[in-house]
Amino acid sequence: MTTKTSESIRPFLINIADADLADLRRRLAQTRLPDRETVSDFSQGVPLKTIKQMLEYWQTDYDWRKVEARLNAVPNFITEIDGLDIHFIHVRSKHENALPLIVTHGWPGSVVEQLKIIEPLTDPTAHGGSAADAFHVVIPSMPGYGFSGKPSTTGWGPERIARAWTTLMRRLGYKHFVAQGGDWGAVITDLIGVQAPPELLGIHTNMPGAIPAEIDGAAFGGAPAPAGLSAEEKSTYDQLVFFYKHVYYAFWMASRPQTGAAFADSPIGLATFLIDHDASSLELIARAFDGVKEGLTPNDVLDNVTLFWLTNTGVSSSRLYWENKLPFFSPKGVQVPAAVSVFPDELYDTPRNWAERAYPNLIHYNKLPKGGHFAAWEQPKFLTEELRVGFRSLRNLAA
Repeated sequence: MTTKTSESIRPFLINIADADLADLRRRLAQTRLPDRETVSDFSQGVPLKTIKQMLEYWQTDYDWRKVEARLNAVPNFITEIDGLDIHFIHVRSKHENALPLIVTHGWPGSVVEQLKIIEPLTDPTAHGGSAADAFHVVIPSMPGYGFSGKPSTTGWGPERIARAWTTLMRRLGYKHFVAQGGDWGAVITDLIGVQAPPELLGIHTNMPGAIPAEIDGAAFGGAPAPAGLSAEEKSTYDQLVFFYKHVYYAFWMASRPQTGAAFADSPIGLATFLIDHDASSLELIARAFDGVKEGLTPNDVLDNVTLFWLTNTGVSSSRLYWENKLPFFSPKGVQVPAAVSVFPDELYDTPRNWAERAYPNLIHYNKLPKGGHFAAWEQPKFLTEELRVGFRSLRNLAA
């Protein structure tokens, strides 16, 4: 459908103007850098060395048109939901009885994160799987992110996004579907599970909302570990305490997102902020710019950052933190079938017993040998297999 109506689905082509790319190159050339940090580790944030490496690569080796071509190689669409344009990728499998799946990215992310998993999920026979493991894949850009519309009024929190995703799947004609997410995508996927539309068969998360509320509250306050925790639970508690001490960006965006005006003016300022999400991810990205081939490449990093820059979504994406009134990591009350994958460099390592309490209909739990917060981006093979296995028991329900 090409005529815009309230429920039309319009094909979308990404074509960034040459003038916008020239402006980016000009701004990068005029970057004014800070002085060097006074420590030899990451405790003061992104090291000047990494900033310089990123800037040089962005100026000399990076080509936006390559990722633009990759994005345009899959079907992109726009549809209006609840008064807002929503961009999404929709790739249908050639295999019969493929299971519809909606995948949600997080912050500081975009649909670029999921490009690596599209083909293995939709065409499993070409990627080590069987036709019985096929998915139809839908990957939307959250409101205020990427090519989706930017809300001009308040109210677009994670609950509303979850409802919008159900509307999207219905609009696409799917009678049944499953949902997956990490970071914000995990919160939204949990909420789809809480809302439990009749079409939903189950969910998968790689950032489980499974930390008991009393444990989460104590970690947030930096209190000593509560008594009675197992060694595994104590380790997870310590991870949470560490994360809460370094999660400056979330507190800032939750309280003063509009103060990030510089993100609309300085590409290197935006980039530096985006890559400092968590300690493990920052160190992974720094190693990538050092030439270590592990998880992410410099192109991966700059594909995502450049998308944020070209769509001017540094501030609009931040407002989701301001809108949110829910705890990130505590159980939301999901009762539908749920699959959980635990990656070792995630913000916290979820013990099985906590996952079982948070998701009483737990159908899959697995700890992976490698990977961190951005699972689809860093370890697409592992995540693909987790989705195949995690949702396998639900496929008969969709028949």
